[in-house]
Amino acid sequence: MKTSLSVWLLRGLFAVVFGSMLGVTSWASLHCPLFDIPSDVIGHPWFMATLLDAYWGFITFYVWAAWKERSGAARVLWLPAVLLLGNFAMAAYFLRELFAIRTTEEIGLVFTRRNPGHLLLPGALMAAAVVVLLIA
Repeated sequence: MKTSLSVWLLRGLFAVVFGSMLGVTSWASLHCPLFDIPSDVIGHPWFMATLLDAYWGFITFYVWAAWKERSGAARVLWLPAVLLLGNFAMAAYFLRELFAIRTTEEIGLVFTRRNPGHLLLPGALMAAAVVVLLIA
């Protein structure tokens, strides 16, 4: 697959992830409060297994992102951003990385290039997570 096609496909994929998460969480928020989960759901074994699976996935992603980010402050901000916002934060991270390269550059740069540790995106995500938790 050509690099330009790969970059465009991945940009599209992570835009769909971000947009679909925004849509489904907005829909869910209009139907019930965030923390209004019935007790029979919270105690269900498959709910617990799925939740643990998701959070181990978030930690796995964070380890990679922390390696990429050279700034300690960025590393600190990315952890709660990923743990609180999950796929929102992960899609935003990938979109930032995918738009940081030209479509003619090697796609591997997205996965292997280390960053100086910009604070704007993780800081904005943290602020959004705090707002969501306050209004939930």
